[in-house]
Amino acid sequence: MLQRALQLPGGDKRMAKPDNRADNVEHLQQSIQNTKQNLNEAEEYLNEFSSEISSEERNQIEEKNERRKVSIKGFQEEVKDEAAHNQE
Repeated sequence: MLQRALQLPGGDKRMAKPDNRADNVEHLQQSIQNTKQNLNEAEEYLNEFSSEISSEERNQIEEKNERRKVSIKGFQEEVKDEAAHNQE
């Protein structure tokens, strides 16, 4: 495990927590699941209430969903990186 010293304002140094990657994949998979759920719920909301919401709100939700898709791809790449690291 790696440990890094943190330089704090005023010159204080403290040791950072050890780099524990043991449960990173689990956390990443949970993040993927949560983000997919939020994406699906937002899409359902748009489908159900599209005639009742403003175009501004619709655009905000659609933009947020695009960011969610990017996040999911990033999380999936991190899972691959962790899998490669765990095989070392």
